[in-house]
Amino acid sequence: MQKRVNGVTLNYEVFGESGPWVVLSHSLLCDLTMWGPQIDALKNNYRVLAFDTRGHGGSEATEGAYSFDQLASDSKALLDSLKINRPHWVGLSMGGMIGMTYAINFPDSFSSLVLCNTTSRMPLENQSVWQERIDSAKNHGIKSMVPGVLARWFTKSFLSQPRPELDFISNLIQQTSVTGYIGCCHAVSKVNCTDRLNEINVPIKIIAGDADMSTPVSMSLDIQSAASGSDLSVIKNASHLSNIEQPQQFNEAMLAFLNQYSS
Repeated sequence: MQKRVNGVTLNYEVFGESGPWVVLSHSLLCDLTMWGPQIDALKNNYRVLAFDTRGHGGSEATEGAYSFDQLASDSKALLDSLKINRPHWVGLSMGGMIGMTYAINFPDSFSSLVLCNTTSRMPLENQSVWQERIDSAKNHGIKSMVPGVLARWFTKSFLSQPRPELDFISNLIQQTSVTGYIGCCHAVSKVNCTDRLNEINVPIKIIAGDADMSTPVSMSLDIQSAASGSDLSVIKNASHLSNIEQPQQFNEAMLAFLNQYSS
């Protein structure tokens, strides 16, 4: 399904027939289908909205650099149009960054936040890396980036044998438009909201992968320190896409938290 909101056409799907709303926000270079294991775990007791961020999946890829203020406003406009009030927000990597910005910019919007494999501040020394990724996408296309991305997103043991999950994510990466990827890279490279996390007044669950190189556990600890009352779970033997590499551990942590705040 699609809706035109905030000057962009966004693609989304709804699962489940009753229960509290959970919104799923995906990572860079993916789309809503990366949440398959979580949708299956949620849909019997929750209503689930999964959507494609601007520039990804079936959503429109507008030209130019994106910002998290813009992506948060996209999300709010979509939720408002669907009359979804105070959902739980589950965001991984870029999706977590959108969720934090949304919660800061629009207080009292959520019942809770689940922030997975994400960061609230991109170190200045990483800026050159993001520019290199933008240049690589421009000059060589997205497909050339697949091996490097998979190496950052999954543990060596997970990559050591053929798996349908790896083929699935490889295809998602390749389907991402250069325009959308670059637009979101500009946002991710500049994320810097640590100093405002204390403004978020809803329960926060943080999920990290113990082998995550992209957003290491130290970044989750920084969020935990800045967001009072937040709780951290570290998934064992998981890198950046912990929801796919260790879905059982991930779902247990997510559901225990959501069930606690959905009574």
